[in-house]
Amino acid sequence: MPPLWQQCCGSASGGDNGGVKRVRTATTAGPVGGGAAGANLGALRSHNTALVLGLLRDAGADGISRLELAERTGLTPQAVSKITARLRAQGLAAEAGRRASTGGKPRTVLRLVPEAGHAVGVHLDRDELRVVLVDLDGSVVGERRGELDLGAGAEAVLGAVCGAVRGVVGGLGAGAGADARVGPGAEAGAGRGGDGTSAGGGGLAGVGSLLGVGVALPGPLDHARGVLHRVTGFPEWDGFPLRDALAERLGVPVVVDKDTNAAALGLAVGGEEGAAGRSFAYLHLGTGLGAGLVIDGSVHRGARTGAGEFGHQVVQLDGPLCGCGNRGCVEVLCLGAAARGEVAEAARVLGVAAGNLVGLLDIDVVLLGGRTVAGAPETYVSGVGEVLGARARREGTGGDAVPVRLAPRGERIVAEGAAQLLLAPLFGRGDD
Repeated sequence: MPPLWQQCCGSASGGDNGGVKRVRTATTAGPVGGGAAGANLGALRSHNTALVLGLLRDAGADGISRLELAERTGLTPQAVSKITARLRAQGLAAEAGRRASTGGKPRTVLRLVPEAGHAVGVHLDRDELRVVLVDLDGSVVGERRGELDLGAGAEAVLGAVCGAVRGVVGGLGAGAGADARVGPGAEAGAGRGGDGTSAGGGGLAGVGSLLGVGVALPGPLDHARGVLHRVTGFPEWDGFPLRDALAERLGVPVVVDKDTNAAALGLAVGGEEGAAGRSFAYLHLGTGLGAGLVIDGSVHRGARTGAGEFGHQVVQLDGPLCGCGNRGCVEVLCLGAAARGEVAEAARVLGVAAGNLVGLLDIDVVLLGGRTVAGAPETYVSGVGEVLGARARREGTGGDAVPVRLAPRGERIVAEGAAQLLLAPLFGRGDD
């Protein structure tokens, strides 16, 4: 049986959405987390399968019957039977027992098999690399973390990423079925070669349960082509085809996006309080400052993946020089205050910028995360909240101020969101 990513996404030799450079699983016209109806057309088989998979995952261990699947998707019972039979053959679904019906024989219910599929999420930060392995439920089952210098050059960075990915995936070889195997020497990581491969190739395409690798890093970048632009502070990456370079070395689908977009996607599909199905901004203050925007449940990237460059709005004319080349950016002011130990001032500046964003987009909630926020979470949440509260009182809109909350999942939020770049479309929850 071919690897899971080939079953779900097609193969490089001509399957649906073929190629290993960027995964394109299933799409939906609705927002992230939405309940788009199915269609009984062969051309939309992947779409319909995604809807069924999404309902199976939502049902959890209790499972869901084929009749309920048909009712909720709008598909015919025959179409649902074909889809579920295929999912069972692929090991993605299994029986979860029987449920009494109002008439006739008891209904068999089906459940998702979380361990049948996995995705890797990579957070490539300016000075750190974090890699997680998650199952189909989004639960983290493996993790690696280490220091990294994003300015060390492409070969060194690619070698570190590939080595960490191979290390976290290595344990899947024995437990993912007869075809689940990692290439020779893969467990050795980056020690065998500069890019983490062995002399025999060492690709991950034979790991049967692996869907692919999602990579999230600071922008700006081109999400559609997986090409980096002038990453703030590291202009030497301008024009580098990161997606293709990693896909060639790893042999599985790779998706690249900004760190803030990945985190926002993870929040949107994860059912987090105040996030699922709504409009919100995730503000990430770590080694830099950016925003992930979710509008009506969908991640908003903009025409050129330029949305969310939140940290480079100028709020102080002729202020300190920022790494982007401008002066007085929110990012340089926030990080400068934090570095001086003036956390309350950093929170105030962040609140002013958040107020601008709330005024522009009229979003429902602001979520805060990132390494710097994690150092003093209560101060940042209260500080930003105070600024937004004062703004609401001045405007006299009559409603409460936009709430400010700490984003869940701590410093793993970006890496877990990067894995959702692969998982969310599989369940009809992603947007391309």
